[in-house]
Amino acid sequence: MNTAIQVLHQLMSVIEDRRENPPEKSYTTKLFKGGDELIGKKIMEEAGEVVEAAGESGDEGREHLIYEAADLLYHLMVLLGHHEIHIREIEAELGRRFGVSGIDEKASRNS
Repeated sequence: MNTAIQVLHQLMSVIEDRRENPPEKSYTTKLFKGGDELIGKKIMEEAGEVVEAAGESGDEGREHLIYEAADLLYHLMVLLGHHEIHIREIEAELGRRFGVSGIDEKASRNS
């Protein structure tokens, strides 16, 4: 398995463990307690920060974009974990779409 994918699977395992065994002093636990509303607010906030960082130039802008994208991905994974959806299911969905035109895939949802 690719190292990046291993990291995402390890992170998902930690998130799932926090859901099942919530330590008091855990940011992930706090997010779970806040439910969809709190997690959703964080995703919206982080998405805005990703877009802002994308407008920054140079190496610092690039590093900032990477940092913010990691934050966004983490919060999205917490939302998935809150709904007991594993990152493998997202990988499978992306795999299903691979090689299919985005326009064709979207059209298939409208039928």
